[in-house]
Amino acid sequence: MSTHAPAKIKRCPWPANDELMLRYHDQEWGVPVYEDRKIFEYLILEAFQAGLSWKIVLYKRQNFRKAFANFDFNKVAGFAAREEARLVQDAGIIRNRAKISAAIHNASRFIEVRKEFGTFSKYMWSWVKENTIVHKLRTLQDYPVSIPEAEAWAKDMKARGFKFLGPTVVYAHMQAVGMVNDHAVDCFRRNSNV
Repeated sequence: MSTHAPAKIKRCPWPANDELMLRYHDQEWGVPVYEDRKIFEYLILEAFQAGLSWKIVLYKRQNFRKAFANFDFNKVAGFAAREEARLVQDAGIIRNRAKISAAIHNASRFIEVRKEFGTFSKYMWSWVKENTIVHKLRTLQDYPVSIPEAEAWAKDMKARGFKFLGPTVVYAHMQAVGMVNDHAVDCFRRNSNV
């Protein structure tokens, strides 16, 4: 019988000791995403996260899924004043009228980009030349707030009429969908995502 305790799994410094955050880190964060509906989900969630913690959004994710038609961008683009009013009253999500309005508005912009590029994914991945950017981060202090690619992409999205998607939010999105591998150098997920 071994007397050695199992080695502790090394992770990035940000998920803390929260079961849902750890599961998100271990299974989703930084895994490359190419499916437009999933990309749209992340864009909505990241925009609602602006100024708040990701943990708040993550714990409301299922409610967001229900409120925003399972992140079907075609349906969300068709939301009218009645649906917007319903969302403002929905205690299961973040009831910020400006963010709700932006999510509905952004669905139409998302569809426009799809028409131009074939998929939103092609447009999105073009900002990193279809290759994941790999950073060498060790501590929380090493994580940048944004990067030049996020700033350029956010500027282009603003020119296309997107709202609530500035450089910091766009960078968080890039991390989430695997455009950037920001797993710490000693994190067990670092080499499993690309």
